[in-house]
Order: sequence, then C-alpha cells, then structure tokens
Amino acid sequence: MKVQRSIVSVFVLFALALAACTTAPAPTTAAPMDVQATAASTEASAGGQPAAAAVAINIQNFSFDPNNLTVKTGTTVTWTNMDSVNHTVTSDTGLFDSGELGKGSTFSYTFDKAGVYTYYCIPHHSKMQGTITVTD
Repeated sequence: MKVQRSIVSVFVLFALALAACTTAPAPTTAAPMDVQATAASTEASAGGQPAAAAVAINIQNFSFDPNNLTVKTGTTVTWTNMDSVNHTVTSDTGLFDSGELGKGSTFSYTFDKAGVYTYYCIPHHSKMQGTITVTD
C-alpha cells in the first residue's frame, strides 16, 4: 500500500512539474495599422451602409500602443490592458473613463463626432497619454 501511494505521489509531482514547465503562448502584438484605410475598407452592411470600424489599442509596458491614431466617425476603439498592473483610459475632458482595468481587461468607446480626443492613465499620467483624432 505504501509503495502504491509513493508511485502515485511521484506521478502527481511529475504532472505538476510538467505543468509548471509549460508556458502559455506569448500574446501577439499587431503591427501598427493604417486606421483610415481599415475604416474606409469595411464591408457594407445589409442596409447598404458602411459597417462600423473597430480599432484595438494595447496597453503594455506602461504605454498606449499606438498612442496617436486617426479614425473615422463611428469607429469603436477598444483598449486591452496587457500589463500586470492596473491602468485606466481616462478622457482629459471627462467624456469617458474606463475605471481601473486589470490585466486582460478591455474598455471600448465609440467616437461619433469629429474632433481631437486626448486621454491618459490616472495612476501613470506623466508617461501614459494618447490622442485619437476623429474625422468625418
């Protein structure tokens, strides 16, 4: 009976060690894209209207990537926190505020009016800032 428990224990420890040695695939980071081209090339919806564009911004290494971009009106921007610390996406004018985003959390906002929208991370304001320029 002792031998069986020892063998089972060895197998369990081996399985745990093996699981600890495997790593999850590293998240991929898309190269910066031409947001205007993406928005302009969206397919038409069933009603003949252009489909809404969507753009992703990664929050990683204490920065917004990309931190400056231009989009068309109606574009939804989604920020994803890739860092292990909490960040926010907060409009300088109070138009939007994500609240604290933990690792892997997302926040989305749809820009319906043309203009220049600046934003920052509350805890890391001095180094984490971005700008979204929205055109018609």
